Amino acid sequence: MGLFGFGKKMEEETKGGCCCGETPVKESVSECCCACGENGCHIKVLGAGCKACHEQYENVKKAVANMKLDAEVEYITDMEKVMSYGSMSMPAIVVNEQVVSMGKVLKVSQVEELLKKLGC
Repeated sequence: MGLFGFGKKMEEETKGGCCCGETPVKESVSECCCACGENGCHIKVLGAGCKACHEQYENVKKAVANMKLDAEVEYITDMEKVMSYGSMSMPAIVVNEQVVSMGKVLKVSQVEELLKKLGC
């Protein structure tokens, strides 16, 4: 039982719709957005807003479209959020809250291979 007599159910109801407490990115996704993978792959491109980082974001979006994945692709340029992933080289790709590539711009075909290996 939680603090002040509130049980786990109350704690789950007060956090976001995901197991990690985050609010889902899309309204149609109500359960999960992170590493447990309950709703497929959640992909983030971390960058500083530079040309290379934007190119990586576009390549990831194209790969997702080519593969016909139902995956949200998010572009994060907030340096505090970027640093929270521990990636010191950009651009970086994060899939289900794990950094899977950093410091280089992957081609669309390379992103597709990576996502296949990760089971997206």
